[in-house]
Amino acid sequence: MSQASQGLERVRALIARGETTGLAEELLQQTSDFGWPDDFGPCFAEVRQLPHDVRRRLGEIWTERHRAGASQDFKGAVGTLLHLVADALPGRPDPVEALRRMDELSSAYEYYADHELVTLARGELDAGRPLPGGFVALLRRCQKTAYLADRTLGRILGRVDDPVLNPGEPWAEQAMAEAPPGLLAHLLTATGARPTVAWDKEARALAAAAESPEALREAAVRWLGLVGAPRTIELYVHEGWADHNKTYDPYNADALKGLAWLVSLLPPDPAAVRALGRLVETSLRKVPGIGPHSPKVANAAVLALARTDHEAALGELARLSAKVTYKGTLKQLTTALDARAAALGVGREEIEELAVPAYGLAEVGRREIRLGDAHGLLEVHGAKAKLTWTNAKGKQIATVPAAVRRDHAEALKELKASAKDIEKMLGAQSDRLDRQFLARRSWNFRTWRERILDHPLVGTLARRLVWALDGETPLLFDGTDLRTLEGDPVCVSPTATVTLWHPVGRPAAEIRAVRERLERLGVTQPFKQAHREVYPLTDAERTTAKYSNRFAGHVLRQHQLNALAAQRGWTARLRMAVDDSYPPLYRELPEWGLRAEYWVEGVGGDQEGDLTSSYAYAQVTTDQVRFHRIDAGQNWAHAGGGAYTVRSQPVPLREIPEQVLSEVLRDVDLFVGVASVGNDPTWQDGGPGGRHRDYWQRYGFGELSRSAETRRELLARLVPRLAIAERCAVDGRFLEVRGDLHTYRIHLGSGNVLIAPYDRYLCIVPKRASTAADAAGPLPYEGDGMLAIILSKAMLLADDTAVTDPTILSQLGC
Repeated sequence: MSQASQGLERVRALIARGETTGLAEELLQQTSDFGWPDDFGPCFAEVRQLPHDVRRRLGEIWTERHRAGASQDFKGAVGTLLHLVADALPGRPDPVEALRRMDELSSAYEYYADHELVTLARGELDAGRPLPGGFVALLRRCQKTAYLADRTLGRILGRVDDPVLNPGEPWAEQAMAEAPPGLLAHLLTATGARPTVAWDKEARALAAAAESPEALREAAVRWLGLVGAPRTIELYVHEGWADHNKTYDPYNADALKGLAWLVSLLPPDPAAVRALGRLVETSLRKVPGIGPHSPKVANAAVLALARTDHEAALGELARLSAKVTYKGTLKQLTTALDARAAALGVGREEIEELAVPAYGLAEVGRREIRLGDAHGLLEVHGAKAKLTWTNAKGKQIATVPAAVRRDHAEALKELKASAKDIEKMLGAQSDRLDRQFLARRSWNFRTWRERILDHPLVGTLARRLVWALDGETPLLFDGTDLRTLEGDPVCVSPTATVTLWHPVGRPAAEIRAVRERLERLGVTQPFKQAHREVYPLTDAERTTAKYSNRFAGHVLRQHQLNALAAQRGWTARLRMAVDDSYPPLYRELPEWGLRAEYWVEGVGGDQEGDLTSSYAYAQVTTDQVRFHRIDAGQNWAHAGGGAYTVRSQPVPLREIPEQVLSEVLRDVDLFVGVASVGNDPTWQDGGPGGRHRDYWQRYGFGELSRSAETRRELLARLVPRLAIAERCAVDGRFLEVRGDLHTYRIHLGSGNVLIAPYDRYLCIVPKRASTAADAAGPLPYEGDGMLAIILSKAMLLADDTAVTDPTILSQLGC
């Protein structure tokens, strides 16, 4: 017999015996425990048939219980039961009170006492009154996300069609104010992975009925521009729970999918392409405790870009493929680009190169604009696009001319948007070029010159890199043309092979000459190439033969590690404090037929700070680096440690090509250098339970990693250029800084600071420090955040008498 049937028998028995108090408690218990009106409806029917005085007595008992105070769910159960006997109570429940309760519930993301929601909604609808928009949004979210969505709740929602979208999200509210009739209701039907022929047909018909397709596209771009903006109805956040104010409303997410599909059916336009690209990125932005906003919306936007017949759409797909790390969406991007490549009869690598737009740049890194009497110049400087203006008299001015703002507002808006697009694409193309070391990409000279060196945008990166001709001769661009290291012009056959130059295996004299030549030219490389760390096989690795322990024994912040690993093309699964097994971090190298693995395991679990609110390990410890054949079986280990389940034998390290070994170990060095808790000045106590105190001390002030050694070599040349040069000196593992109060030693690996002569620790939590690096003049490469931190701390401490931060002053003895 079911629980509902058993409950019904107990209710009937209590009614037969006239035990009103027991009946009240039984019904309250059933409703608060289970609360599904469809299942326990027969019990409620029994209550409605009771005599007036019995129902009044039940209401009095329940009212007292409600006043006594209890949990929200319990009060919800009481509220449901009171509505059953409302007509028997003196003064029926006031509709104003019902409205107050609905407004109160509108701040909830979801609510598990469905019976109270149904009772409130049914009462209002039966009385012919509309439901508040925020309360409707709650009902819809409960129906869409609840583990056991109530059937009665579904029937209630079938009586509600206003508002058409859930209020609270700015984009949805703007769309409801501007959308033509029927459009939003159709967008909500976008529930599949891709639109059907019938869906597209209806969407086109609705677009045709609008003022104009162009006007509808402009409106859609406005709506998409508001996606991700702060909510207008703030949702209540329970302590320790995820904050749903920072993610999408799940009911509106389908409409967002439909909106993306609709945009791809409207006349193409760069602004629409830009809006779809932003939607992909916003939808994949992670929310703590939840994950990405909505991968399904991101995938819909990728599909929309793939369906958009515009040069900018192909460029946006190429940019996103270089930046997106979420595997499902990355697969969608790969499929879209492969389809474009097949249609054009070229390879995947070629389509990524052909897809990069010029953004109106008539020459490498330069675009001239004439708007009325004003002359604008858009130039690429490093990773930035800078727009400057000259007035009719030929004088350069600091701001946009008033006539341009007044008479050419739309052109100016598009110009500024184009500058932002350039900066985004520069970052993506820099990442793509950096990956070519392991992609084994090569070009014939003619193709390389056309697509890479002389491309209006990519050329700004390529001309700051070093290239190898036929695998031997290094080539550099000296501001005018290609030259050898000796400065001689280059005479090259159009069929000669060009690759990115890599320092592995190169003579020390050549590496030194490359660095000196770049320094003389004042070149800042877009990523570390000439100064790239090299990781040759060590004696210890020759002894272990099949694995490297070079980066074992570290304690890393798991979420930061996983994010960085994804950026570098690795696959990392979040380790939870559960009885489950996971593969190691791994990176597939199809061009080499190999799979690299880095073993990690969760640490702790019994101390505050060991686990996140979603029970993921906050930190992991590291173990071996191994290589396997790419088609070998996947290996596993328990989340919390223990023996490995090894399904394939590793490839001996001596058989790994030296460039592959070096690049993989460089990635792992980067993971440790960025994600180690030893870099965190607030971890001096060793973290949860103090268990990592020895590690923090050992890492924070110990031997330098290969990347930190590169930083030391660079600082040795940078320090003489600094305004504080007389107060600084590179000394072994430290940058020594002489202040007026003390002498300080900044570790070149972690950035941690000791006060001499007794090595007393000085805690300085770093802030943004890019301007400090700028003070050293042109750097040989971009992207070393730790270098900026070290320089900013050096400049602060060299003038320690000017320090005003009370936390630092207290440690200095001031």
